[in-house]
Amino acid sequence: MPQPNAVKCLVVDDEPRLRRVLVRLLEGEGFSCSEAGSGTEALEMLQHDPVPLVISDLRMPQMDGVTLLREIIARWPTTAVIVVTAVAEVESAVACLQLGALDYVAKPFHLDEVRARVMQALDKRSLKMEVEDYRRTLEHRVQEQARRIEELSLERLQALVHFLEEKDPYTSGHSVRVADYSARIGRQMGLSQAVMDAVALGAELHDIGKIGVSEAVLHKAGKLTEAEYRHIMEHPVIGARILAPLMRDVPTALAIVRSHHERLDGKGFPDGLKGDQIPVEVRVVGVADSFDAMTSVRPYRPALSVQKALQELEDGKGSQFHPPAVEAFLAAFPDPSALPVTTPEVRPLHLPPPLDAHRRSSPPD
Repeated sequence: MPQPNAVKCLVVDDEPRLRRVLVRLLEGEGFSCSEAGSGTEALEMLQHDPVPLVISDLRMPQMDGVTLLREIIARWPTTAVIVVTAVAEVESAVACLQLGALDYVAKPFHLDEVRARVMQALDKRSLKMEVEDYRRTLEHRVQEQARRIEELSLERLQALVHFLEEKDPYTSGHSVRVADYSARIGRQMGLSQAVMDAVALGAELHDIGKIGVSEAVLHKAGKLTEAEYRHIMEHPVIGARILAPLMRDVPTALAIVRSHHERLDGKGFPDGLKGDQIPVEVRVVGVADSFDAMTSVRPYRPALSVQKALQELEDGKGSQFHPPAVEAFLAAFPDPSALPVTTPEVRPLHLPPPLDAHRRSSPPD
């Protein structure tokens, strides 16, 4: 009589007498057995109650044992399958082993042989599952280690951004303020937390490409020449190139770095993107970046007043700026006296989990 915690087994054979022989043998060894008269019936039973062991005859109408084996391997890969074969069908049984069966039993049955083959198959199944668990654990550890290495690189890049800004009193704190403005705009627009994590990352690193721009041009007090302006506007491409190996799983952040100087009317840099070609997350950071730049002192001009900067955002709606992002900015700061924001404390950046493009929830334009 099988025990309550006995291993479950499904015996599949179109001959009831042979099924009962196997069932009696297995139940005598403590297994809990169920029976199926065809491969089709077996699949229906497995669909409702998967079992760790299936013993199936090779020759059956409707669905033969080979087809059943293929289905089980595909749908329940942890189920051990033993095929039952006549002596003349040994070659077919060997073929089943190559397909994934763990063993075969030849007719007529011998109790000791059945017991040995079943226990051996279950041992193989257990070992196979242990190996698979180890592989998954190892892959997880490798992924965790790779992510930690990436985050250490990210911390160094973040430190580099703030070092570059601290060297220049005109841009000190710019990146963390842009990230702060972007977060407030994003919340008003209803962006998901997953999207906002990527926005925060891209916003704080958006100017990292300025490491490749001449300091003489960056700090020039007078008006820039056309060539100097174009030289400065190379920094989005440089930044995207620097960050591409690190942000391959965070394309939103990488798009912000490359495209934060694009305009809705297509007159921006570096790619002349227009309208919907510019991701909404980039448009959010574009508003934040422009407002902070306008209200900060620069070598070539004094800071604009808050009222003047807000008017510039209003005037640029639909041409330079995304109207919903401008409206969200104004809604986030109903009291202009709260502007510009105090520079937030710098916090360590982290790589967000990769965004599933099918679940990304950017609001409509």
